Amino acid sequence: MRTDSSPGNLPAREHLPAGSAGTPVLDVVIPVYNEEKDLQPCVVRLHEHLRRTFPYAFRITVADNASTDTTPQVAARLESEIPEVRSFRLEQKGRGRALRTVWSASDAPILAYMDVDLSTDLNALLPLVAPLISGHSDLAIGSRLARSSRVVRGAKREFISRTYNLILRGSLQARFSDAQCGFKAIRRDVAQVLLPLIEDTGWFFDTEMLVLAERAGLRIHEVPVDWVDDPNSTVHIVKTATDDLKGVWRVGRALATGSLPLDRLARPFGDDPRDRDLTDVPKGLARQLVGFCVVGALSTLFYLLLYSGFRSFSGSQIANALALLVSAVANTAANRRLTFGVRGRGSAVRHQAQGLVVFGIGLALTSGSLAALNAATSSPAHSTELAVLIAANLAATVLRFLLFRAWVFPDRRDETAASTVVASHNPASHNPSSPTYGTTTAAHQQHQLPHQQHPHTPLPQRPNATAPQAPYSKYDHNQTNEFRAGEAADRTWGDATMQLQAVRPHDHDPRDTRDAR
Repeated sequence: MRTDSSPGNLPAREHLPAGSAGTPVLDVVIPVYNEEKDLQPCVVRLHEHLRRTFPYAFRITVADNASTDTTPQVAARLESEIPEVRSFRLEQKGRGRALRTVWSASDAPILAYMDVDLSTDLNALLPLVAPLISGHSDLAIGSRLARSSRVVRGAKREFISRTYNLILRGSLQARFSDAQCGFKAIRRDVAQVLLPLIEDTGWFFDTEMLVLAERAGLRIHEVPVDWVDDPNSTVHIVKTATDDLKGVWRVGRALATGSLPLDRLARPFGDDPRDRDLTDVPKGLARQLVGFCVVGALSTLFYLLLYSGFRSFSGSQIANALALLVSAVANTAANRRLTFGVRGRGSAVRHQAQGLVVFGIGLALTSGSLAALNAATSSPAHSTELAVLIAANLAATVLRFLLFRAWVFPDRRDETAASTVVASHNPASHNPSSPTYGTTTAAHQQHQLPHQQHPHTPLPQRPNATAPQAPYSKYDHNQTNEFRAGEAADRTWGDATMQLQAVRPHDHDPRDTRDAR
């Protein structure tokens, strides 16, 4: 994947236009486990806040993580009393599992979640989702560690939170400031490609989602939040920390080996249509040159160490050939991953074969230099040999970069430009039988998300649109279908760009300008 020039597999971000539609713009998921006391006050307060302040249609989905108390009954009662509330029951625990399941089946273009304790001030909700609606960002997170955030919590949890984020920065080079704040949102078109890549089903789900999104070059918007710790939290800190560290190791290993297909998440260069019409855009020469120089310097040191070791029991020509062969394989692998951004195992054997051809050219240069030195003097000093080899390797390095860039790892943007996916919507492609999630017990079979009420007006397509878009998920009150995990991988989702209804744009209660606390 070339993050600087790849045409990408995600459509360019678009502002979600206001229009007539029955589909909510925002779906806020509240994952709960045995929250019979806090669930109703949370939902009522959140609903009232959204009704007063959010200028689009919305939905609140309660995702019950196999609660053993009366939480399912409370959720069902809220659903029957409040039109914008839906409930969904899972028979397995795991916050990540709940978010993946509900987000996968939701038809809203903006997906969010928050913790049931509402520790985060709800005034940050609109700033959280606004960049996603406008098309500016792909994900948005609330940050308790931003300078302007106001946080009330104990020293123990403060220390754990900051330590964990320092670990992420040191091990996974994460740049976002707060991985575990339970206040996040994502565009649906991004979620449909990103969620199948996430393995964790528990508390590490957030971190894994953010790390993969950041490594893929997606834009993450951070919102400073006011946050008050819930002293009655049931989170097991030690177990959660242990699971998180295991997740850091797993994700770090996957990123190091290039086993994650992050190229699926690539965006086109420039989301402005004027940028897409440009030709001869620079292809990252400066970045590639810097990366190649760093890899080359390390490879030269590695080569010299190998040569010195092999020279202790063999002649100079054999030592040079062996050292150059081993270092060439390592150099090709490092440049493939770090300099030219090629991930995964595809074409790895071909790249190594081409790298060996480049190695042969370098061998001819260095061996020729040694032959010339031996012809000039019968017993050259070891330091002289090294100096000649360094000069020859510098010349071979320049030639290697040119061959790598033009032949081994060429920029294939022009070949793949025709397959660039663009945002579009085709009402004729709606499939009423598209599977959605259903409840797992008979008592909850009626609690499903509503289907779309009206077709949407097609948006104008950009030029070069060649890939048809999948249909939107639909929800049928008269039929319960089981949702299959990984529906996104089957491409049963549609694009999230649609006509949306701005509802109650001036609706607010003059008697109450803030939420009750």
